[in-house]
Amino acid sequence: MLWTLVKALLFKRQYFWRLAVLILAGDALLTLLIIHFVAYTEIDFETYIVQADKVQQGQRDYSLIYGPSGPLVYPAGHVMIHRALSFVLNATSFRTVQYIYGVLYMASMLVSCMIYHRAKTIPNWVLLLLPLSKRLHSIYVLRLFNDCWSSTIAMFSIYIFSFAGNELIACFLFSFALSIKMNILLYMPGLLVVFLKSLGVIESLVHLGIIVLFQVWLAMPFLMSHPRAYLSHAFDFSRQFLYKWTVNWRFIPEDTFLSKQFALSLLMGHLTTLALFAFFRWFKSDGGLIETVKRGFIRPLQRASWDLPSGDGKSNVVHQIVTVLFTSNLIGITFARSLHYQFYSWYAQQLPLLLWRTRYPIAIKLCLLLGIEYSWNVFPSTDLSSAILDISHLLILIGLWFGYPTGTKGRKVSFNDKVDEVEDDTNVSTSSMEWEPES
Repeated sequence: MLWTLVKALLFKRQYFWRLAVLILAGDALLTLLIIHFVAYTEIDFETYIVQADKVQQGQRDYSLIYGPSGPLVYPAGHVMIHRALSFVLNATSFRTVQYIYGVLYMASMLVSCMIYHRAKTIPNWVLLLLPLSKRLHSIYVLRLFNDCWSSTIAMFSIYIFSFAGNELIACFLFSFALSIKMNILLYMPGLLVVFLKSLGVIESLVHLGIIVLFQVWLAMPFLMSHPRAYLSHAFDFSRQFLYKWTVNWRFIPEDTFLSKQFALSLLMGHLTTLALFAFFRWFKSDGGLIETVKRGFIRPLQRASWDLPSGDGKSNVVHQIVTVLFTSNLIGITFARSLHYQFYSWYAQQLPLLLWRTRYPIAIKLCLLLGIEYSWNVFPSTDLSSAILDISHLLILIGLWFGYPTGTKGRKVSFNDKVDEVEDDTNVSTSSMEWEPES
C-alpha cells in the first residue's frame, strides 16, 4: 500500500501537485531551520542598504553613491527593493529581512514547480532534485544577494510567457527583473526567438519597446538628473571581475583571465553558440531562421512561425518556450567571463528541466547535476572544481543540441490542436497522463 502511494507520487502526473506540496513544505521547514541555526555571513547586503539610504537622502548621481564594498552598479529596480528592505530593517529586525528572503526562496521554488508542471514532459520525481542545493539556500537566506530577486522575478515572467495572450504582463515582469540586475539580458536572444515565433514583427517591436520604456520609467529620477552616470554604472558592460572570486575559470592563469583576448574569445563563443542554435535548432521546424525572418517581414502583423501557439493550443508547446529561454540563459552562463558564487541562483532551478531535454541516461544527468553542485560549493574554487563546472555546462549544451533543443522531437507540432500531446524521450501515456519509469 505504501509503495503504491509512493510510486503514484513519483510517476503519475495527476499526483504532481501532491508531491510538489510535500516538497515545498519540507523545504520551507529546512529553510526556517537554516535561518535560525546557521550563521549569516555579510558580503554585499550592508552595501545595498547603505547605497539605498543615500538615494533615500536625495542623492541621484550614481557616480557618488558608494557603500562599504564599492559603488552602486545595479539599476533602479535594485535601489527600489533595497529602499523597502531598509525600511523593514529599521522598523523591525534583521531576522525579519531573512524571513523575507526565505519567502522569496520559497516563491522561486513554487514558480519552478509551476513551470515544470506546465512543461508536462518532466517526471514528477525530478522535483525532488530542486531543494537539494546547499549553495542555493545559502545565497538566499544567509547571503541576501540581489540575484535572488532578479532570478525569481525572471522565472515568474517565463511562467507567464507560457500562456497565450499574457505577453504584456510577462514583459513588465521581465523588465523589472532586468532593472534589478542586467544578467537578465542573457535571456534576451531566447526571448527574441519566442517573440518572432509567437508574435508578428510589429508586435515584437512593441513588446520590446515596453521592456525598454519600463526601464526608463523606473530610472526616471536618475535619468532626469544624471543620465550619463546612471547608464555607465547601472549597465556597465566593461566591468572587470576579480580573478580571486571566479568559480568557472580558476584553471586559467590570471593574466590570461584579465586579457582582452580572453574576453573577446568568450564573446565570440557566446555569439557563435547562439547563432548555431538559432540557425539549426530553434527554427528548424519553421524552415530555418532566414525563412522565418522573411515570413515575419512579409506579414509583419502575423506570427512568423508555421507552428506557433494560438489560444489554448499553446499548452502543447509550453516546453518549447521554456526550453529556448532556459537554453539562452545557459549559453550566456557557459561563456561568462567570470561566475561568482551568487550567480548559481541564475540557473540552479532550471538545470533539471534542461537535462531532461537531453538524451543522456538518468545516471549521466544526475552526475552532471552533482558535478555542478560540487563546483559551486568549493570555496575558494580550484582548477578541478572550475574545470568540472565548465565541462558540465558544455556537456549539457551538447546534450541539448543532440536531444530536444526546443523541448520536442523533430516532428512539427500544430499549435492549433487542442490535444495535450507529450513529445519527449520520457515514456508517458498521453491518455492517462501517468508517468512510467524510464528504463
